[in-house]
Amino acid sequence: MRFVLPLHHRPRHPLARALSLLLGIAVLGVLLVFGLVVASVLLLGGLVWLAVRQWKLVSTPARPAAARTDARPAVMEGEFVVIRQGRPVTH
Repeated sequence: MRFVLPLHHRPRHPLARALSLLLGIAVLGVLLVFGLVVASVLLLGGLVWLAVRQWKLVSTPARPAAARTDARPAVMEGEFVVIRQGRPVTH
């Protein structure tokens, strides 16, 4: 199955050509403005997010170096099984 687009013939009337040119420029302008609005919203949102994140980091009090080191290191308890890739595992 072949997909064929319909043939597009340019209008012969000069006024129709000028109007189609203006319509194409208007569509491109709307797309450009929409893209700029979306980009500016994303940029401002990212800046606000970074500012809030930085504000939260600054507002938390820093712990002294002696308090940062715990007497016991954090250890995750659990059971682990080694799975070999070459052979099937039988349980």
